Amino acid sequence: MTENEASSHTTSAERDGQGGAATTDHDVIVVGSGPAGCSAGVFTARYGLDTLVLDRGQSSLGQCAVVENYPGFPAGIGVETLSALFEDHAAEAGCDVVPELVERVDRPDDERVDQRPEGSGFLVETAAGNTHTADRVIAATRYGGAYLQPVLEVDAFQTPDGDDGRTRLDRSFPDRDGGTPVDGLFVASPSKAADRQAIVAAGRGARVGIAVVEAVRRDQGYPPALAPHYDWVRPEERRAEEWGERETWREVFAERWPADRDGDRRRYVELREREIDRRLAAYRSPGEIEATAERGQRRLLEHLDEDLVLERATEIAADRDTVEVDT
Repeated sequence: MTENEASSHTTSAERDGQGGAATTDHDVIVVGSGPAGCSAGVFTARYGLDTLVLDRGQSSLGQCAVVENYPGFPAGIGVETLSALFEDHAAEAGCDVVPELVERVDRPDDERVDQRPEGSGFLVETAAGNTHTADRVIAATRYGGAYLQPVLEVDAFQTPDGDDGRTRLDRSFPDRDGGTPVDGLFVASPSKAADRQAIVAAGRGARVGIAVVEAVRRDQGYPPALAPHYDWVRPEERRAEEWGERETWREVFAERWPADRDGDRRRYVELREREIDRRLAAYRSPGEIEATAERGQRRLLEHLDEDLVLERATEIAADRDTVEVDT
């Protein structure tokens, strides 16, 4: 890969940082802010991709009375609260969550993207009259799907017998990682195997989000052995001393870099050092772990009923007073 080819595959954020003009508004647009969409957005945004999440407005989660089988909520949780938590998490990860109904996804015919390779990038039109462009789109809407007709063949859709007559995307159309024959278009939902329960849909969204990140990494120039992406953090105390040294990671990177791709040394060094930064940042000190745990609990409080919080605080205070009297 030459230097010019490599630079043409940087994300919009990278291009802005290099002084180049971004050819799309966003790296990723996610259509749907339910469990699949927000989960996908969390993974793409945490990697640093400029991610816009648009609320399709027809959430299957909204059809539920309450949710009683989502791990982490042993007494169940209200639909509105769970939905708010999904969107809050996506926003915290770096997504821009916008309540706009998507009406159409198409290939762009716009001067902002006229320098991109033919057939690449997407134009997303909403009912509010707004138009957004992105390098990649993740569809995460169990219901509907007609908004994708401009970019997909007719056989990608179906109208089930006895249904309401709405055109739906064939649930068997996307592959196991959400990929489609259209370059840059991924589908988290509908999915034949993974969109019938909220927890399963969230897992599917995560899988597709990771697949998008790995596609971006390949476009950035990472070879197959280095393209896989793992988003997890570990205690700093569990890291062996040598893995805190950049030279150790440089040796690993060199071992996994194909010999036939040594042509662009500058790009190689750039990718290597960026990956080392990411790997080293994946460890947390005891203080950071404690601060994150406390921040997480405080954030949850924002989604709880204030009267219930005050009621519980009163009970805790009474319990403490009782303990002090007994002692």
